Amino acid sequence: MPFVSIRITREGNTAEQKAQVIKEVTETLERVLHKPPEWTHITIEEIDTDNWGFAGVTTTEMRKAQASGKR
Repeated sequence: MPFVSIRITREGNTAEQKAQVIKEVTETLERVLHKPPEWTHITIEEIDTDNWGFAGVTTTEMRKAQASGKR
């Protein structure tokens, strides 16, 4: 029974976009690994950008710097 956990930043992803991700990941597991869709479980966890960081700063700070032309 496949279980796929996807973590993304919470930045306006629509329900339709997330449904498409779930559908396409399920189809990929079926096509590549021959896993029945009814066995496949997928979760999408959205993380606030204040709670996701890399390169020593939060994603919120990184987005602000990118928007102002700084890096």
